[in-house]
Amino acid sequence: MSNLDSPDILAAYDSVRSDKDATNWLLLSYSGAVGDKLVLSGTGTGGLEELTSKLDDGQAQYGYARIEYANDTESKRVKFILIVWIGENTKVMRKARVSIESGTVKSVMSHHSIQVDARDRGDLDEKDVVARLRKAGGADYNGGRG
Repeated sequence: MSNLDSPDILAAYDSVRSDKDATNWLLLSYSGAVGDKLVLSGTGTGGLEELTSKLDDGQAQYGYARIEYANDTESKRVKFILIVWIGENTKVMRKARVSIESGTVKSVMSHHSIQVDARDRGDLDEKDVVARLRKAGGADYNGGRG
């Protein structure tokens, strides 16, 4: 997969991971209808909701987001998620290639607690994502209440 090592993609990834930067998501899109070249199509500070609003129903895209949530009344956790988005109007051949090409994306954006395979924006409901992060994190100081 080409272009994942481009300076703008790597800088955006570092920004999302940094506690000193307000950027909390990035979105990668294919540069054309054919081929495997990915480009940085957006970054932002509005969290998962803002990222979800940028997804294209006609494309396969990859998102990476920093999610902050209260673990209990005393502490906050920061976790990272990788989103593999396949919009409902994505062409069949592109859908088929995502299973292969997503492995390369995962190797570059390797620091994530969970991967969310999303076909519908409802798959990215923040409450559900946080519940999955809590389960993946092991300790749940919220008494299993999500």
